[in-house]
Amino acid sequence: MSQSNFDLFSRASSAPTRSPAPRTAPLTVTQLNQRARQLLERQLGQVVVVGEVSNFKVSGGHCYFALKDSNSTLPATLFRREASRVRFEIKNGMEVVVTGKLSLYVPYGRYQIICESMEPRGVGALQLAFNQLKEKLHREGLFEEGRKRRFPLVPKRVGVITSPTGAVIRDIIHVATRRFPNAQILLIPSRVQGAEAAPTIVKGLQRVSASAKEWGLDAVIVGRGGGSMEDLWGYNDEAVARAIVACSIPVVSAVGHETDFTIADFVADRRAPTPSAAAEILFPVRSELIGQLHRTLERGAVALRRDAGARRRRVEVARRLLGDGRGVLREYTQRLTFAEERLRSALVEVTLKRKLRLQVQEARLARLHPRVGLRNTRLRLEGVGERLELLTRQRLRADRQAVGALAGRLHALSPLGVLERGYSIVLGPEGRAVTEAASLKPGDALDIRVAKGVVKARVDKVNA
Repeated sequence: MSQSNFDLFSRASSAPTRSPAPRTAPLTVTQLNQRARQLLERQLGQVVVVGEVSNFKVSGGHCYFALKDSNSTLPATLFRREASRVRFEIKNGMEVVVTGKLSLYVPYGRYQIICESMEPRGVGALQLAFNQLKEKLHREGLFEEGRKRRFPLVPKRVGVITSPTGAVIRDIIHVATRRFPNAQILLIPSRVQGAEAAPTIVKGLQRVSASAKEWGLDAVIVGRGGGSMEDLWGYNDEAVARAIVACSIPVVSAVGHETDFTIADFVADRRAPTPSAAAEILFPVRSELIGQLHRTLERGAVALRRDAGARRRRVEVARRLLGDGRGVLREYTQRLTFAEERLRSALVEVTLKRKLRLQVQEARLARLHPRVGLRNTRLRLEGVGERLELLTRQRLRADRQAVGALAGRLHALSPLGVLERGYSIVLGPEGRAVTEAASLKPGDALDIRVAKGVVKARVDKVNA
């Protein structure tokens, strides 16, 4: 609490008696803060404060921030119900005008202002909210012309989302039927003003988008008559703008008068300055359309006649250049007859030549028949087989003698042959032949191999 507020509290709580007040029981901190809050709220009441938003945050739908100027800071609270009535987006650094009541937050003894309303300083809240949403949607590319769709030349049926009791629907029907007597209009009722306007417009657009094929709609008009910015505010709602963009058929925005602009005008596929102008945009004048069609057909007929005449003249010139075709046909018929006769003679001659050639080939094939070659080959093979058998017996006999001689020599050199002469082989513990006494030690097991059998022995003494 500031010093001036503390002085105010001291003056208000002091007794206007000459004698000193009797001593009372001490207050708790909570009691003191509660008395201070009551005094602060009762003495100052409602105030209007200008300041810059600082440390803005939202918790549970409630807004907590501070208002500051060059020298001081004032804590502020904007509860959820009051925050829902603020049309613009609150940002740090924004200068605002706040209406509310000063109070004191008892748990912390914090001096604050409870805001009841908030307006941006220097510009209206609705205008600021309009500018903020316009900038946001523009950054997202919802205003781009390349995104917007074309309308049919003659729509089968057009939906109109507006009030069923207003003059808008009557104006649209009057203009549409005057220009195109067969025009079909489908009314989708909605609110056009007040808090329920935006939700009903969004619902109407969603119904049109979902049922456009079933209802046979080619386009839809969203509009109402003129009014103040507050009256037209339902068409500046973000949900309405996004529903227009998401609609499955082209949308014409016809809100207010020619000088009125809403967010719906920027995101729609086409803006009409008035509802009547929307009908003029969608429905052509039937008589003019029929006149244009007749003129187009006449120009097409003239062009076809001109083209047919030119083609007819070219055919006549070609016929003159070609002359009578029957003489040419007779000449080619005669040529074809002579060609058939020559072809027939050539076929007979070729057939005779090929027949003679086949007879010669048949005689040669008879001489070269496989039976003749097989008989001669069999005789040669029989002679070769007999010679081969004789040579094989001789070779085997010589090889058998040579093997016998080599076996005798090998037996003489084999260790087994040495063993048969009375010698033996001593195998050590590891199964190797013993060549040195020093490699053994007493107790080692020995295998003594003789010509017939093996003798087991054990070393008692080693003389190296």
